[in-house]
Amino acid sequence: MLARRLSLPTLIAVTAIWGTTFALVQQLTAHNPPALVIALRFSVGVLPLLPFLRADWRTWQRGLILGGLLFIGYATQTIGLQTTNADRAAFITGLNVVMVPLFAATLQRRRIGALLWGSSALAMVGIGLLSWSGGPLRIGDLWEFGCALSYAAYILYLDLRGENPAGIRPLSLAAIQVATVTVLGWLWALPDLRGKLELSGTAWLQLLYLGLIATGLNTAMQTLAQRWVGALQAALIYALEPVFASAFAFLWAGESLGVRGVLGGALVVASLVLSQLPTLSGAARSPRQSSPVRAELD
Repeated sequence: MLARRLSLPTLIAVTAIWGTTFALVQQLTAHNPPALVIALRFSVGVLPLLPFLRADWRTWQRGLILGGLLFIGYATQTIGLQTTNADRAAFITGLNVVMVPLFAATLQRRRIGALLWGSSALAMVGIGLLSWSGGPLRIGDLWEFGCALSYAAYILYLDLRGENPAGIRPLSLAAIQVATVTVLGWLWALPDLRGKLELSGTAWLQLLYLGLIATGLNTAMQTLAQRWVGALQAALIYALEPVFASAFAFLWAGESLGVRGVLGGALVVASLVLSQLPTLSGAARSPRQSSPVRAELD
């Protein structure tokens, strides 16, 4: 099936788009309340998804939970970026690459293979080399850690493999998520509505990009692709976010990556390749079993 074959490159594209957003969010929240930025961003993002809001209660229930987790992730990340830099934020939020298998093993009682543990550890080392800037702990770092926790839970709960295709419609699920964050964002932004927005023409273009591409389109693509890609493999793909963020910073802002940055990026890419070895070698994929203890090799 074409959708299955395109799932991996789709998630890589989603991660690449995420990598472009750190600097934009920092610029927008430098002069505007984070809550208002999120509310506006998701209000724009939900517009193309409105036709897909019609769904059954099962889809709404799952979408509301996912939307709540997504809101916590965006809110904590946006607040954190006010008092920590983008490099440290990328490193700390990247901790979800090890949180996902840890949660899967402890909360969902999955059996995690040594290859995936090794891939996750390698990715974490790579993110550290690429992003960690050192220095004392800041309050923003704690907010970013909260983002990592919420997003790890989001990735696991979004795992749609084995679902009845007629029961969960990915585009409806994506629409409900974005709509949920929009409502929560405006509730959070209520105290800031009397304030004055400082949005230039460029800032409005940035908001349109964040809303339509990085939010609406990306959420739909992620939800569609994670139908075929397991949560643990998806977490490794998302570890590429700081790699793309650094690459865009190098290409657009002329920031130097240095030897450490190049090595870190190479390790993250290597971790993704390592996780794919059973598939690349033609090994049989582990079946999804009905038992709560399941081998998670892909």
